[in-house]
Amino acid sequence: MKFKILFSGLFCLAATATFAQNQCSRFYPMEEGTTFEYTMYDKKGKTEGITNYAVTDVANNADGTTATMDISFTDKKGEMVYETNYSFTCQGNMVTVDYESLMPAQMLEQYAEMDVEMDISGTDLELPNDLAVGQELEDANVSISIGMGGMNMKSTVDTTNRKVEKQESVTTPAGTFNCFVIYSDNESKAMMVKQNFPSRVWLAEGVGMVKQETYNKKGNLMSSMELTKFSK
Repeated sequence: MKFKILFSGLFCLAATATFAQNQCSRFYPMEEGTTFEYTMYDKKGKTEGITNYAVTDVANNADGTTATMDISFTDKKGEMVYETNYSFTCQGNMVTVDYESLMPAQMLEQYAEMDVEMDISGTDLELPNDLAVGQELEDANVSISIGMGGMNMKSTVDTTNRKVEKQESVTTPAGTFNCFVIYSDNESKAMMVKQNFPSRVWLAEGVGMVKQETYNKKGNLMSSMELTKFSK
């Protein structure tokens, strides 16, 4: 579940703020103070927890606009599980999300507490403004190498086969949105354990992710997430 929570997080994201949103980022609201609430459900539709996102800093420069997103996840009992943040950048016709955000936050925190040497590398997740049905999108990945007591371990997360499948209207407690549906294959490898999570994300202009579904390798629904509150 740790991987699925963070993966979902990748898609939740004034002139100054207005210019940045209208001319730079079509889908991600890059305005300080914008907040999102997503509720996560298991395969039976029971609530697993709530993830809150907030755009806390936006910086404009000659190369584009960079925003910082703070994230917190509370479980179904209302207990805080983790807090983290990542950055995403808008330049020209493209938004890129920091590749380190593809790695589950709790995994990074666990390694940090062990006081080990970490080397993180990868390819940022990209989202162009001009999405169209049938469009294929670039892959993304992150790899972390751990050095501990003379032993080296490696964990990776690969996001591949990204494609815009269709457009459709989606209704959640936050409203009704016209969305692009993006499919991807997501594979995580850690300590000889491999897991596959195909997924679909419903993405709306000016809002970002509205809904997300994750499946097992047979295509059966394993979890879902939907936008339950939105404010900017």
